Amino acid sequence: MCLGGKPMSVTIEQPKAPIRPPQRGINWEKWGWIYMRASGIVLVVLIFGHLFVNLMVGEGVKAIDFAFVAGKFTDPFWIVWDTAMLWLALIHGANGMRTIVNDYATSPRFRRILQWSLFLSTAALIILGTLTIYAFEPCPAGGPAELLPSFCAAVK
Repeated sequence: MCLGGKPMSVTIEQPKAPIRPPQRGINWEKWGWIYMRASGIVLVVLIFGHLFVNLMVGEGVKAIDFAFVAGKFTDPFWIVWDTAMLWLALIHGANGMRTIVNDYATSPRFRRILQWSLFLSTAALIILGTLTIYAFEPCPAGGPAELLPSFCAAVK
């Protein structure tokens, strides 16, 4: 290349970041990256399946009430479906937040505090959400008959 009849050369400076030696052990960043891609694909299927069944099948959104949810939670398939969706979504979101914390929290102490806060809040939400799914009682004692699913009448 020439500029005004003079040869032009481009020089790329050496990067200023030190070269790190190869890591030993598990590369958590790589596995976090892989998890985000895999869980994202699975979550798209789970969420759109959830939305389709709840909003499109049957009477649509006006049919969603306690009886609808109770009927879904009597089927082990939907219990596993909703549990997988809960776990994947919470871990996916927490991993994304962890990445943001790693990018923007400059103080190691502050970064550690934020990461532990993320871990504890995610663990609490997973425990509470899973407990809610598995401890759900579709036929509560003393519930109004008009709100209970039809299969609850036989349980009395």
